[in-house]
Amino acid sequence: MLQDCADARREVELHWRVSHCSHIVRIMDVYENLYQGRKCLLIVMECMHGEASDIMKSIGEAIQYLHSINIAHRDIKVLGPEKYDKSCDMWSLGVIMYMLLCGYPPFYSNHGLAISPGMKERIRNGEYKFPNAEWSDVSEEANELICHLLKTEPTQRMSITELMNHPWIKQSMEVPQTPLHTSRVLQEEQDIWEEIKDEFMNALATMRVDCEQTKIKAIEHSINPLLIKRRKKARNAASEPPGP
Repeated sequence: MLQDCADARREVELHWRVSHCSHIVRIMDVYENLYQGRKCLLIVMECMHGEASDIMKSIGEAIQYLHSINIAHRDIKVLGPEKYDKSCDMWSLGVIMYMLLCGYPPFYSNHGLAISPGMKERIRNGEYKFPNAEWSDVSEEANELICHLLKTEPTQRMSITELMNHPWIKQSMEVPQTPLHTSRVLQEEQDIWEEIKDEFMNALATMRVDCEQTKIKAIEHSINPLLIKRRKKARNAASEPPGP
């Protein structure tokens, strides 16, 4: 569900435009509605399932496709005119992978709060651990991959090509059925995820780097066939004389 606004509608349209990629969750339908007196968009998406390595491979292939057409993906937002390096996506993938393997984020408050000054500091410094209770059965390859993705310096972060060539991703079909604590932990802490997600987004903003080569084309200049067809139809309708 998204609050109905111009940015949300643009996000839905861009998501729909890339839904033909088999590694991107498809939008099945979109509904306009009201929630607590505010206009909102209800987005019905394809139901996904799979093991952690399969999910990471699929997400990685989706990001690889988006990068190939110069769309930068940050959280679930497609960026507009801001200049963000694609390495922001790789940091996000590191957080996703960490949570898939243990059920909680790599950065959290030690005082039971959703967000704390100490947590913000650890995000900025890249300070996180792999506690034995949840990580004892997770491979060193997986740990090493996360470390490469969560580098605080964007230029040192693994690229999407390096991620897709990493052994843990390439051998995803051969990964053993390791029992994970993810499902249990996610259910126990679900009430604080929105606040934590917001803090991760703020952390990404502080890691922003300028990238002159990454430019998002304005939608009015898009050569998407469907949009071209719509524009042509609109022009024809405008040029037709009014009826009697």
